[in-house]
Amino acid sequence: MTFNIVLAGPRGRMGRETIKMLTKNTSDFNLVACIDNKNGGKKLKDLDSEFFNLEIPIFENPLQCFEKVNTNLFLDLSVTNASFNNSKIALQNLIYTVVGVSGLEHEQISQLAVEAEETQTGCIIAPNFSIGAILMMQFSQKAAKYFPNVEIIEKHHDNKVDAPSGTLINTIDLIKKVRETITQGSPQESENIIGARGGEVDGMRLHSVRLPGLVAQQEVMLGGSKQMLTIKHESFHRESFMEGIQLALKEVINLKTLVYGLDNFIE
Repeated sequence: MTFNIVLAGPRGRMGRETIKMLTKNTSDFNLVACIDNKNGGKKLKDLDSEFFNLEIPIFENPLQCFEKVNTNLFLDLSVTNASFNNSKIALQNLIYTVVGVSGLEHEQISQLAVEAEETQTGCIIAPNFSIGAILMMQFSQKAAKYFPNVEIIEKHHDNKVDAPSGTLINTIDLIKKVRETITQGSPQESENIIGARGGEVDGMRLHSVRLPGLVAQQEVMLGGSKQMLTIKHESFHRESFMEGIQLALKEVINLKTLVYGLDNFIE
């Protein structure tokens, strides 16, 4: 089966890498259009010499795009505010939707879930498309049952605007299901510099790093009696996310509701 895909966010690093994947894997995926808020009326070949042979149209208005292009799948890799609006319109038009944007608020996710339910149209919101990162989250959840003292450090490139990352948020949500709230560290602990101990959720300490040269990393440290378990995942290139994007695109057409996280599809 061939999927006719509309991609939002073609100028970003993830978008560019995804275009390469979609246009190479022609047996399964057919990229038919892109949505971009600056280049309506142009074609992909106009954006960069890298796409010199791609006659794929670009739209600024998502509704206009969905009305003019024959598509059954929408993949959003844009930015948070645009992603919510794009995805809502896609679901209202019965187009299966995969969202790879972090930073969506719970209320926005709830609204998209309502749209998916009402239209019986599948939607996947994936904080991370890396299979390795998903396994890291699952292993961390299992370990937290036995090692409840937890600190997490996530590291991303300096252009990432939200902190903590969606992956870290998803990790603590998974851990909270198996771990009771506890107070970590010394009762007399104090910060000489505010924020030195990072953020805090249910007693867990959370730290975000933003530096050039990074792509995506997360390290979950779990302390126990005279021992420590560290579970770490690193993505060195955005190509590491492509397998997860393909998985999401293939799974979403089997859904009639919204699912949060690719961990639901990996046992």
